[in-house]
Amino acid sequence: MALIDFTDKGLFCPAGGFYLDPWKPVDKAIITHAHSDHARFGSKHYLCHHYTTPILKLRLGENNYQSVEWGETTIINGVNVSLHPAGHIIGSSQVRIEYNGEVWVFTGDFKTENDGLSGAFEPVKCNTFITESTFGLPIYKWKKQSIVYSDIQNWVRNNQEANKASVIIAYSLGKAQRVIEAVSEITDDIYAHGAVYNVQQTLINAGHPLHAVKKVEADASKSLYRKAVIVAPSGAEGSPWIKRFTPFSLAICSGWMQVRGNARRKNADRGFVLSDHADWDGLLSAVKETEAGKVFVTHGFQAAFSKYLDESGIPAAEVKTAYGDDEETDKEIEATA
Repeated sequence: MALIDFTDKGLFCPAGGFYLDPWKPVDKAIITHAHSDHARFGSKHYLCHHYTTPILKLRLGENNYQSVEWGETTIINGVNVSLHPAGHIIGSSQVRIEYNGEVWVFTGDFKTENDGLSGAFEPVKCNTFITESTFGLPIYKWKKQSIVYSDIQNWVRNNQEANKASVIIAYSLGKAQRVIEAVSEITDDIYAHGAVYNVQQTLINAGHPLHAVKKVEADASKSLYRKAVIVAPSGAEGSPWIKRFTPFSLAICSGWMQVRGNARRKNADRGFVLSDHADWDGLLSAVKETEAGKVFVTHGFQAAFSKYLDESGIPAAEVKTAYGDDEETDKEIEATA
């Protein structure tokens, strides 16, 4: 019997009677992280890492949440379950499941470079590995975070010299926290869209040592934002909201900026290749370090990545899921801003 069945509700463990990141309401849900494609409303019981709970409460309201520490084993109907750092965003975890000597690991989303905020990705040895493949093509290879941060800081300085505001588009949960940390090294004049502010403040209130930001207010004078940095979610692109910062320069932080022309198509002045997902090399190294005898590939370039693994001697297959849209989290949190 397989430890995980791929069902129309999500990844199901028959022996334990629980689901992993279900996309439909279930009785027991184990959540890898708080993005809305992996953590949805309606389930009766949620199990997640301690750091994930405050964001789930922000997004989903009060509920039956149980939280654990990384490496702590919880026994559910005789199945050993533990969470391990995924490095994707704050609180993001891989789920290790062990039953009758068989071990499966589900990554959710992950990245292998330690961003200093999200916990360092921890390779977990297993028999079967379920991995994402958001950037599962060889063209996606990231520069070191320190280099990208330096590029962002230099861009902000140039805008300040030109008497312009710097508007940076980044997902409110995950990317925005990294961008704020990067620019806080050169300025305290940092403002945030309500969606970004809500997440940042929730994490600060939960005890994370993040840099405080000021919320963009509707009635504030335009001069207040001159030379400032404004961090906003993807929904702010091209909206009337953004015009209040004129004159400004616009940048987008995303792994998709690796493809030349994407920034131009979005009418951005700059595109910074900064991703919360593993690149091609990171995906390959994660798979190999697990020493898994079988790999299932979920959202992203799953057909290409699973084919590459298979042809490289690692048995692999692609799985259809409902994961993959981090922008939905931005829209959901914006509604509460």
